[in-house]
Amino acid sequence: MATDKLAVPSAAHRLRRTVAFWPLVFYGLSDIVGAGIYVAIGQVIARSSTAAPLAFLVAGVAAALTGLCYAELASRFPEAAGAASYLKHVSGSNALAQLVGGVMALTIAIAAAAIASGAVQYLAALIHAPAAMLAAAVIVCFTAIAILGVRESVGLAAILGIIELGGLGVVIGWGFFVAPDFDFGDMIPSSLTAWNGVAAGAFIAFFAFLGFETLVNMAEEVNDARRVVPRAVVTAVAISIGLYVLVAVAVTLAERTGSSPLLDLFDGRSASTFAAVSAMAIANGVLVGIVTLSRLFYGMARNGSLPSMIGEVSSRTRTPILATVLAGGLVLLTAIAVPFEHLLVWTNALTLAVFVAVDLALWHLQRGGVAATPRFRVPRLVPPLAVAISLGLMAAEMLG
Repeated sequence: MATDKLAVPSAAHRLRRTVAFWPLVFYGLSDIVGAGIYVAIGQVIARSSTAAPLAFLVAGVAAALTGLCYAELASRFPEAAGAASYLKHVSGSNALAQLVGGVMALTIAIAAAAIASGAVQYLAALIHAPAAMLAAAVIVCFTAIAILGVRESVGLAAILGIIELGGLGVVIGWGFFVAPDFDFGDMIPSSLTAWNGVAAGAFIAFFAFLGFETLVNMAEEVNDARRVVPRAVVTAVAISIGLYVLVAVAVTLAERTGSSPLLDLFDGRSASTFAAVSAMAIANGVLVGIVTLSRLFYGMARNGSLPSMIGEVSSRTRTPILATVLAGGLVLLTAIAVPFEHLLVWTNALTLAVFVAVDLALWHLQRGGVAATPRFRVPRLVPPLAVAISLGLMAAEMLG
């Protein structure tokens, strides 16, 4: 059974509401725009060939539909535990909330580990050191920043997010400039095999859009969360779709098809500069992942799914320090233990499973479940359509 009663935390468990709309949007974009486009685009092109822009568009539609579901649920239940809270409110089951929370924690850790591994690919062009050492340095550094405070974390993430967007703007402009021609016809699949390639590419491209769901985990640190969080989710997803499709078009027209097509656009000093920007852009997602995972642990501790000590908030930094250290440790362990390619596939599969559960939860609420009145509503067709597309992406990968 759904409920609209939100627990009021004690002072020792209360986060500080300091985040406004645009910082939240750039915080979300800094997580969305990262390893997915800077690194995974090579694998998308390998699967989809010249139809890569269409693969990104399909993945973007899937992300947008579920993003709308998250937006309405965040308006109903603005809580830090995100999807775990939504499922608990809808089902009334602690066991289901713990299961979803556990899957989310694993997914966020894997995604952040994938981002750290992706950053190492660019850092290796600048710093000669073992990959594991570089990944560990990135994760430890951002864990420390996440402990300092939410304003510092979100502020840095927003600044690096602007750098990320600037780097992609350069890619778009330079890609169109060096393109030998502007033949867009090859971007439309002309056979069943080509369409299968689009589906397979869309599954990997979906990773590039992950991050919009992390916005809802900041709900208890956002002013007027019921109104601001939904708007931020929709805005971040819309910007990322347009940006990714333009990047994919530019790279495809420029005929860059290697494992690092964005870096292949540049030579000499320009390549080194872009590698530095890319490393910062990708590594930024590690910070957002650690902050998000710590807020998930905090939210689960508050609702009884984890020991209450994990939900304790520092009186000085107003951050959940133990939850943040646990988050950083889990990300570090995952980055060292699992290869990058496997990280991408597992992240997508687990995230799509959570998304299906969230979409079904909203579908149930819209069909008559009792819940808080939302400040943001989506059409009733959206949840089932989101479920269908998410399941379709999973099926395309399993059958491909």
